[in-house]
Amino acid sequence: MINVFKKIWDFSLKEKRNLQKSMVIGFLNAICNSLLVLALYVVLKAIVENQVSTRTAWTAFAIMVLSIIGKIITQYFSQLQRTHAGYFMVADKRISIGEKLKRVPMGYFNQNSLGQITAIETTILNDVETAVPVVLVTTLGGFLNSLVFALFILLFDWRMGLITLFGIVIFLFITSAMEKKSREGVPARQETQAVLVEAVLETIQGMSVVKAFDLEHSLDKKVDKAIEESFRKNERLEKAMTPYVAMQQLVLNMFSVLLMFCAIAFYLDGSMELTNSLIMVVCSFLVYEQLKVAGSCVANMRIAEHSIDKANKIDEVPTMEEGKRETSPASMEIRFSNVDFAYEKKKILNHVSFTIPEKKMTAIVGPSGSGKTTLCRLIPRFWDVDAGTVSIGGVDVKDYTMNSLMKNISMVFQNVYLFADTIENNIKFGKVDATYEEVVEAAKRACCHDFIMALPQGYQTRIGEGGASLSGGEKQRISIARALIKDAQIVIFDEVTANVDPENEDRLQKAIEELTRDKTVIMIAHRLKTVRNAEKILVLDHGEIVQEGRHETLIKEKGLYADFVETRKEAIGWKLGRQ
Repeated sequence: MINVFKKIWDFSLKEKRNLQKSMVIGFLNAICNSLLVLALYVVLKAIVENQVSTRTAWTAFAIMVLSIIGKIITQYFSQLQRTHAGYFMVADKRISIGEKLKRVPMGYFNQNSLGQITAIETTILNDVETAVPVVLVTTLGGFLNSLVFALFILLFDWRMGLITLFGIVIFLFITSAMEKKSREGVPARQETQAVLVEAVLETIQGMSVVKAFDLEHSLDKKVDKAIEESFRKNERLEKAMTPYVAMQQLVLNMFSVLLMFCAIAFYLDGSMELTNSLIMVVCSFLVYEQLKVAGSCVANMRIAEHSIDKANKIDEVPTMEEGKRETSPASMEIRFSNVDFAYEKKKILNHVSFTIPEKKMTAIVGPSGSGKTTLCRLIPRFWDVDAGTVSIGGVDVKDYTMNSLMKNISMVFQNVYLFADTIENNIKFGKVDATYEEVVEAAKRACCHDFIMALPQGYQTRIGEGGASLSGGEKQRISIARALIKDAQIVIFDEVTANVDPENEDRLQKAIEELTRDKTVIMIAHRLKTVRNAEKILVLDHGEIVQEGRHETLIKEKGLYADFVETRKEAIGWKLGRQ
């Protein structure tokens, strides 16, 4: 139990002060609760000694009022502090995980399913948020109340006090055994919850495929199986805890009966006054009451502990070391020097060296799987190289802070992600403090102003998650508007026209030309007309640069690029491989 409280304490971070306050207030609450017994003692003593008076009644009444008001006030503030601490320690952890995930290699998200990450941010941290207040309010509060009662009893009779404390010790022994048992069941419970979240997310995200291939039945079975497994694990945990809860209740009830008999026996043998004996009989029914409630909530302690351990696992994920250089690069020339990169032991890039000139457009072409996207994502440090260096302005990208690096880079992806927000806010993600006028200007330059104004609420139109309500070309132009408003000096295009129809391609091309003026541009090419005007073309094959030069030069050379042009003039895709 102590170990659990220590983990909660370490997890609380900035909320430690609130936890301290809640514990102090909780102790005061326990004292206020015990005052009821003091009021009863005053009355019983007056009755036994035949000295009942108005003063006795008023004294007892004053103590009871003080106890009741004190309990209400301390209960309110104690629970408030503990609930506040439970909520905000989880909120801080969610923010901390979010910041952590920004600094891990992109490969982490491939190795760890979306369901697992989502489960930590939702289900597991929700467990912490709900379990911690229960642990603190019910378990710790119940223990404090019983301990104060035990100390109160010690003041009346040391023998009765020792019996009370011995009952608490036995209870803690059973609780410890209960904790060990729950340790076996809680991890399995949370794993099934992660599987359930993953199954639900998979069904929702793949709904178009589900409908197209009539997979509803098979996926329903998968979700049903995950639900059933989650239920079984929860049921198994509850069944495992029930005997221990019953044993706790039995032991505490037996010690309550023992206290009552001892109080009577000590009075009969003359070693205890009648008043003390009567008050001990009353205390025997009260001393363990809140501890009984606490015992039934011990499973929450293990849930809280394991959830904290699970959430803290993300802290162990290695992050990419951030540089200290805050200044912008002296130039926007990009250089790859003997770069090697492998993903999950699969070699992607092999001793790649080239230079991307400043304020020029460089195109990268090659067969599918040749490493084009990976190469480009090494520049903003989505991953770090295994060997060699990637530099901007003669400085290794690892030496820049992430903020100073990313403020100089804009990326327009093939698969555009738009947030479930207004179109204005989606564009403003490129510059959060942009004015409405700046947003409109960027949209006009990106050739998307007209279709935005045709929408029911214009720029205030809310779009669904991922921009599901927009076409591919519309989403691309919004993403270009987002890049325009950011106004970064390096712009990376990752096959942005791959899934766009010819009509939208022309509009996109105009938007791209607007974005790339006087910029260092890297274009992963999908279509010939996109790259033929590039200052430099890099031909990538099997992770190596096999050709380099302008279109006019490369077309005259025998090689992959000439084969491409020859067989795919004005083709819509690069589907060429070595034959």
